[in-house]
Amino acid sequence: MPVNPAHSALWPAPHASGAVDATVHVPGSKSVTNRALVLAALASEPGWLRRPLRSRDTLLMAGALRAMGIGIEETVSSSSAGSAGSAGAAAVGGSGEAWRIIPSGLRGPATVDVGNAGTVMRFLPPVAALADGPIRFDGDPRSYERPLHGVIDALRVLGARIDDDNRGALPLTVHGGGALDGGPVEIDASSSSQFVSALLLSAPRFNQGVEVRHTGSALPSLPHIRMTVDMLRAVGAQVDTPESGGEPNVWRVTPGALLGRDLTVEPDLSNAQPFLAAALVTGGKVVVPDWPAHTTQPGDRLREIFTEMGGSCELTEYGLVFTGSGSVHGIDVDLSEVGELTPGIAAVAALADSPSTLRGVSHLRLHETDRLAALTKEINELGGDVTETADGLHIRPRRLHGGIFHTYEDHRMATAGAILGLAVEGVQIENVATTAKTLPDFPDLWAGMLEA
Repeated sequence: MPVNPAHSALWPAPHASGAVDATVHVPGSKSVTNRALVLAALASEPGWLRRPLRSRDTLLMAGALRAMGIGIEETVSSSSAGSAGSAGAAAVGGSGEAWRIIPSGLRGPATVDVGNAGTVMRFLPPVAALADGPIRFDGDPRSYERPLHGVIDALRVLGARIDDDNRGALPLTVHGGGALDGGPVEIDASSSSQFVSALLLSAPRFNQGVEVRHTGSALPSLPHIRMTVDMLRAVGAQVDTPESGGEPNVWRVTPGALLGRDLTVEPDLSNAQPFLAAALVTGGKVVVPDWPAHTTQPGDRLREIFTEMGGSCELTEYGLVFTGSGSVHGIDVDLSEVGELTPGIAAVAALADSPSTLRGVSHLRLHETDRLAALTKEINELGGDVTETADGLHIRPRRLHGGIFHTYEDHRMATAGAILGLAVEGVQIENVATTAKTLPDFPDLWAGMLEA
């Protein structure tokens, strides 16, 4: 397979000459955007999605739904969507944009390109089971290695017909019959909470709804399931959860029509991580406008984690003001609910004044790449001292040097390398373009923050 020249190019990670002081408008949440697209496609009336993230993962989701017959119209406002900025503010991606989603009959035959987007490869097979006709799913080579068995096996129990040559992975074809029986199903979602979310999102359209019972070990990324439940309830679905007095590890969704909604997407708080890290690492200040006071996004936990590592934050009506103290401290933290934050936290920990232990993230071995192995290798090749543990990383800070930081086509590896580059001269990021998966134009946004 030929190598894309853009993927092999090296990006000199900018080195900070002093404390950063910038306002950064972070584009919308990928997790919210892709869930909202699915719910709008299954609704009984049109809906609006304002300030959606426009990135590879969300465009793949929109393209897949269009292939199955859903109408998605895009409009761009002449005014900027976000709060008024300040001098030196950096803005990028999707501000002022809105998508109108027009539900219609789901139909095949169609082919869906999932890229390497977990939300697309896992959320859409249940949607495809409701279509009339076959829907084929394919994607990047790495997507073939990511687990899908939880969704595939569950859909078969619920009445779907799926051809996957018994791989439990892509490529596969869902033979939609226009409806799905639904009902009770047991799954092991310990490798990905998206297995649960995938079934819940489409469940109101199943004839019997669904009762999902998780039977494996501890569920990772529980905030993402809470996000799914909150968004379902916001469009009229009835959902019973462990938090609402139901059985532990059991979620029930009642069949019923979903409402069209006019939704403004929150900034992606996980994508705010590198910018907050920049303030922490350089002893500077970064303001993220429109940071929500209440949210189900896992990235909100950055306020707590980065404060413990040496920063301070204030949530104002305008947004989040995060300030570094000039010192970075190690941390011992369980990241099982916020695993996607691990690469950025590991990068900051490598620059700290004491060791760190990151726990509860063994499932990261099955993400865009094996993130634990990748972080260990890349930080150590810059002179670090990182050891993989059974469920995470142990990081002993060392004086780092420049070198090539490989990304393995993983957007969060690329932003982790950029954080290191702030404090270490000569770091070169291989394939920084992979950040377009969830954070479009990251290099320009990063440079704008430093220039401010």
